[in-house]
Amino acid sequence: MSYITETINNLLHQTAFFNLTGGNFIMILVACVFLYLAIRRGFEPLLLVPIAFGMLLVNIYPDIFARPEQMSNGIGGLFHYFYVLDEWSILPSLIFLGVGAMTDFGPLIANPISFLLGAAAQFGIFGAYFLAILFGFNDKAAAAVSIIGGADGPTSIFLAGKLGQSGLMGPIAVAAYSYMALVPIIQPPFMKLFTTKKERAIKMQNLRPVSKLERILFPIVVTIVVCTILPTTAPLVGMLMLGNLFRESGVVRQLSETASNALMYIVVILLGTSVGASTSAEAFLNWTTLKIVALGLIAFMFGTIAGVLFGKLLCWATKGRINPLIGSAGVSAVPMAARVSQKVGAEEDPTNFLLMHAMGPNVAGVIGTAVAAGVFMAIFGI
Repeated sequence: MSYITETINNLLHQTAFFNLTGGNFIMILVACVFLYLAIRRGFEPLLLVPIAFGMLLVNIYPDIFARPEQMSNGIGGLFHYFYVLDEWSILPSLIFLGVGAMTDFGPLIANPISFLLGAAAQFGIFGAYFLAILFGFNDKAAAAVSIIGGADGPTSIFLAGKLGQSGLMGPIAVAAYSYMALVPIIQPPFMKLFTTKKERAIKMQNLRPVSKLERILFPIVVTIVVCTILPTTAPLVGMLMLGNLFRESGVVRQLSETASNALMYIVVILLGTSVGASTSAEAFLNWTTLKIVALGLIAFMFGTIAGVLFGKLLCWATKGRINPLIGSAGVSAVPMAARVSQKVGAEEDPTNFLLMHAMGPNVAGVIGTAVAAGVFMAIFGI
């Protein structure tokens, strides 16, 4: 009888119920909210579903993210090995390869002024850098946190790893991906606050056709120029442009399809679940994380506002030919930010089609955020 009692007791104590803390229950609830937003509301489900599920698993079974030295058998948890690929910058770089293969750079080539709008939206990053220092972060940690303002998860992970901020990588990545998913909620109020009804209704002229030669030369020229000035951006900008060259060259269809489909989605699964698994209650529920989330939101807001205000300046300079709403797409949440510009513009005039115009600043924002990361690495001699 004692054997049966002991066996049942051992089985009961192996369940998660005896090990869960109040913090674990809070994080499980957060994971369920993320799953709701992804599945029910359609907020970037490709990102939020794996992140939320990784968050759910690690708060039920922490050993799934354990390092080898934490385990009696010397073998780490499944998500630990996924996470190592984040720390080594492998997964962020492969994400950029896929983004390049999926993205049409035509709107940016057709309207080079989009580069300025993409650059203006990076103001949020550098503004948040100085604010983070005031919040008590050291210079490298402040840089790693501020890059959230670009709403670019892979770049946030890449920079945190390069600056030796692995301890902050989980909260930074979750904040960046969360704000990417919440673009349709966060951006519109600021877009409407800083523009007039008349400005939001501006119709822009059709973009000029872009030749095949221009499309092929663009990734080559950008790689040479950007990576020569900031060689540290090569893993991100280089892979982004390589993916786009796959797409535009027309001679490596198999590589383009693999990079934009199978490889891209495999990497998203690995990166998303490992990022979500970094949010155990012990690691996530603290004042440092709350400051990171707050600073990331401030940086993202500043970036949106700066893009819109610069759009207003260009609107004035071009005598009303540029709709300021496309400036908000300068953050690098592709293509969600461009869709938000389209949506807000269509609310004023359903016949207004801003999507392709907004894709120019949106793509420029991807390059701009990578360049901002390169600037930080250059400053710190990485």
